[in-house]
Amino acid sequence: MTEPRIYTVSELSGGIKYLLETSFRELWVEGEISGLKISSLGHTYFELKDANSNISGVMFRGFAANLKFDLANGLLVRVRGNITTYDKQSKYQLMAKEIVPAGIGPLQLAFEQLKKKLQSEGLFDAGRKRPIPALPQKIAVVTSPTGAAIRDILSILKRRYANMHIIIAPVKVQGAGSKEEIAQAIKDLNEGFPDIDVMLVGRGGGSMEDLWAFNEEIVARAIAGSKIPVISCVGHETDFTIADFVADLRAPTPSAAAELVVKSKVELAANIAGLERRLLQSLRIYYENLSGKFRRLISSRPMVNPLVLLERPVRRLDDAVEGLFAASADRLRRAGEKLNLQSEKLKALSPLFPLRKGYAIVKNAQGKAVKTAATLAAGDRLSLQFAEGRAEAEVLGSGTAGGAGAAADRKKRRPENNGGSAPEQETLW
Repeated sequence: MTEPRIYTVSELSGGIKYLLETSFRELWVEGEISGLKISSLGHTYFELKDANSNISGVMFRGFAANLKFDLANGLLVRVRGNITTYDKQSKYQLMAKEIVPAGIGPLQLAFEQLKKKLQSEGLFDAGRKRPIPALPQKIAVVTSPTGAAIRDILSILKRRYANMHIIIAPVKVQGAGSKEEIAQAIKDLNEGFPDIDVMLVGRGGGSMEDLWAFNEEIVARAIAGSKIPVISCVGHETDFTIADFVADLRAPTPSAAAELVVKSKVELAANIAGLERRLLQSLRIYYENLSGKFRRLISSRPMVNPLVLLERPVRRLDDAVEGLFAASADRLRRAGEKLNLQSEKLKALSPLFPLRKGYAIVKNAQGKAVKTAATLAAGDRLSLQFAEGRAEAEVLGSGTAGGAGAAADRKKRRPENNGGSAPEQETLW
């Protein structure tokens, strides 16, 4: 009986590795990406799974650099590679060399992913797009110097406006290095020629792969960052690129871009002629309106008889004067009435007012008013003041009210007589 062969761990691991790598080389596997992780060195690690199983996978940096789209968890892909093991962990994995989307091409997927990314950043917003100058004096063209696009552009520009200043930035428009050249040319034109009015960026038609440089993020960001307005003109009318969405204006073809950017002399002359006609018509209408106003003005009543302009002011002045007099007379009447009333009140308060009723003011020889009979003595001289005139009297009786009064009554009142003249009359009120 032969003894069984004894394997070392390394021998067994190496045998398994050999069997896997020789049995499963260059195969395609379809599954869903999960557990995606990209290391600091650029290697991509992931799990590829279906409804029942999963397998670990790795794509090293050299292969990952060729991907046309971004890997993402949940993405259904097809992976080309081979099965290998990692000796130290006894773990097998799929070493990927190529990954393509399942059901959609890698370029189309990359296009959709970048479009969604830039759109979310607002690079497609209409509000950030700048207007294209109507009459540019200096135009830059970023394209291949040998392609049909530049010939078409120059031919149309020369035919439509021969004295246009054109700057050509020659670049590769497909293949390795094309995206970097296009992006750098846009930046250089902005820095070196800030007086450029508008920039055309594009190329002639081709396959999606041929046009791919204009779907690269570096080109899109260069267009978005340009201070010079950009017209994209890539491929044919049915071709759309990321550059078209970011540019300030999209032209369906390079030839159409040349026609959009410069109006022909014939069109300009026709526009000027139309403006001239409209201007003359407006001036004619304006002149007719002014003439009508002038005719109505010179035939108006004030122009025929300027004095009518004074009728209304004179009438207003007369009304104002009459109103002023009426107001003054009314005020004078009210003031007179008030004065008469005050005069009557003043008369009623006058000490001479009672004299009109027959009373008299009695004064002694010293001119002081006699208020009581007790202050009088027989023989005292008195002066009597009446409402009209005055008289003198002598006290005959004793200083009693009855005696003094009787003496005064018995004495005849004699008016003062100066040498036979008429008695002195004095009016107190």
